[in-house]
Amino acid sequence: MNSIKYSKLVVFLLLVATSTYAGPPDREDGYRLWLKYDLINDAGQRDAYARSAQFIVVNGNNPVLKAAADELQIGLQGLLGKSIPIIANAGSRTGGIVLAVGNGPTASNQELNAEGYQISSRSNNIVINGKTESGVLYGAFGLLRQLQTRQPLSTISLTSNPKVRYRMLNHWDNTNGTIERGYAGGTLWKWFELPERLDPRYRDYARANASLGINGTVVNNVNASARFLTGEYIQKIAALAKVFRPYGIRVYLSIYFPAPKTIGGLKTADPLDPEVRKWWADKAKEIYALIPDFGGFLVKANSEGEPGPQDYGRNHADGANMLADALKPYDGIVLWRAFVYKADPKADRFKAAYEEFGDLDGKFDKKVIVQVKNGPIDFQPREPFSPLFGKMPKTPLAMEFQITQEYLGFATHMVYEAPIFKECLETDTYAKGKNSTVARVVDGSLHGYAITAMAGVANTGSDRNWTGHPMAQANWYAYGRLAWDNTLSAEAIANEWIKMTLTNEPQAVKRIADLMLRSREIYVNYNTPLGLSRPWSGVHFAPEPWQNKSSRPDWTAIYYHRADSVGLGFDRTSTGSNALAQYSPEVQQRWNNAETCPLPYLLWFHHVPWTKKLATGRTLWDELCTRFYTGADSVGWMQQQWAQVKNNIDPETYADVAARLETQHKEAIWWRDAWVLYLQEYARQPIPAPYKKPKRTLDEVKQLVDIYLLR
Repeated sequence: MNSIKYSKLVVFLLLVATSTYAGPPDREDGYRLWLKYDLINDAGQRDAYARSAQFIVVNGNNPVLKAAADELQIGLQGLLGKSIPIIANAGSRTGGIVLAVGNGPTASNQELNAEGYQISSRSNNIVINGKTESGVLYGAFGLLRQLQTRQPLSTISLTSNPKVRYRMLNHWDNTNGTIERGYAGGTLWKWFELPERLDPRYRDYARANASLGINGTVVNNVNASARFLTGEYIQKIAALAKVFRPYGIRVYLSIYFPAPKTIGGLKTADPLDPEVRKWWADKAKEIYALIPDFGGFLVKANSEGEPGPQDYGRNHADGANMLADALKPYDGIVLWRAFVYKADPKADRFKAAYEEFGDLDGKFDKKVIVQVKNGPIDFQPREPFSPLFGKMPKTPLAMEFQITQEYLGFATHMVYEAPIFKECLETDTYAKGKNSTVARVVDGSLHGYAITAMAGVANTGSDRNWTGHPMAQANWYAYGRLAWDNTLSAEAIANEWIKMTLTNEPQAVKRIADLMLRSREIYVNYNTPLGLSRPWSGVHFAPEPWQNKSSRPDWTAIYYHRADSVGLGFDRTSTGSNALAQYSPEVQQRWNNAETCPLPYLLWFHHVPWTKKLATGRTLWDELCTRFYTGADSVGWMQQQWAQVKNNIDPETYADVAARLETQHKEAIWWRDAWVLYLQEYARQPIPAPYKKPKRTLDEVKQLVDIYLLR
């Protein structure tokens, strides 16, 4: 490409990247996410809003308040179709929006925390109040959300506080531009251009996160490269931090535990070695000199081959506390992941995190949060909650959810994840009696944690629409809203997102919300019904229940489903691995008996005979077939539902989702056939009526998988 053509291409890409600020594009490409400030069609409603938003008042030049005022101006101009001035003082004028920091008590008398906000109608103005500038920023987005979802403003009185202090995205991005478990293109971070050039997309990323109240981002993979701790990359990350700062977002780093050896020239990375401890203290000083609001470190250690303190005979608390000491002079934290398991053929991976962390409760520094995946295995379509949430009252536990769809169909399957998040958060651990929910553990209200956190493994990438599948944007949105307020319902969040992103037409909103809310259960039915799980090695996508070869047993499929001539499922009761003993007696009672265990968790905890009759009146084999077949058939229903809203959303989004649903239907049948044909060899039962035997043989399905894995 010659230099003239290249220059024109660069100019074009820059113009496209900043289209958010130039009004709606000619073709909807998904770039604007839920920040679509399109003109409100109802002239009466538009005029009513306009009477309450004639000007925006902001005092001073604080960059966070400026970001809030700018966002309001952009949003109101798009929604109302008129320019709204930003002024320093309203004087006697009324009918405007006033941004105020620490401006007296809230109208609801509810105490605001550091990042909370209140929106109220006072003296014929709308006042957005927060104790801090960040609170005002979140309030500005909260007000715009009210307009986007067509809520009245005349008598508005809204108070909102985040329930969790650190609300973070975890990016699994690498220096070479790839993203581990990323399905929407390459990394957002253009490392080769930083720190000199700042892509306009960074600001839009910050805006989207701030609109949800997300206040932190880990920019690199937990399987970390030590290169991120070099001066070269610290400067690059400092450049990102400068863009994110006006939006209340702090940057964090995943660290490679042996970095003192690999880039520091030391002979050891032993966390109790004085030279190693000094190296980390010096590294923290170097980082904070360039990034004064640096958030801290995220650590994956002694897990899946990653080195850690156990390599030196130390434990996880030793490693985490060393890093906490390095951060002592600064306002930073250590997030130490509990995702650990060893290659033990006699062990149950389900039990691994509890076995390694349970005895360390109360031994971590006050700057350390242990970050726990929602389930004990690995982001399965459905998992019981991790037993750690019921057993560490003295140690702050962060929730780690996965937004990217590693086991949920990548970017071709529509799965709304809010029901997964809510299912976990609302489960009772009984740690301190009834109503000791996972949500109350994580937000600190149960045990009085001094610091609290929630992390979501991001699903963003360089695709123009950020997430690949247009509907996957809802998962980013839902995670952010629940990190702020875990009491919100999956349905309420879906309705918000639809109205802000797709349409405000009531019947279409209802139809799309129904589609979203049922999508997860449909996926589970054709993928892993009744508590099956499948975290074997490879791509985590193709159906491969027969896979039995790996360097370690827990990276095979047969390790998890344990199909044999008798039945199916992993016995985790006292007659098996006894993983259930890691839960409170009340939880054990609920899941310990195969006769009363809820069907969604049955095969997680019991090896069930093929001919055993379940609560549905069907045998295990017949129930499995029913779920595999109805799940695959239900994707056809999803296609029909989507077709009904064709005239209510933009053509580009409609066509994109319709095409992906077609792929999903084909792949759901692929999953159905693989499971049914494979399990039938053990069950030796006919496929029950009215379902028909798959048209292809098991060998043909295996060949399809082999071809997929080669591509």
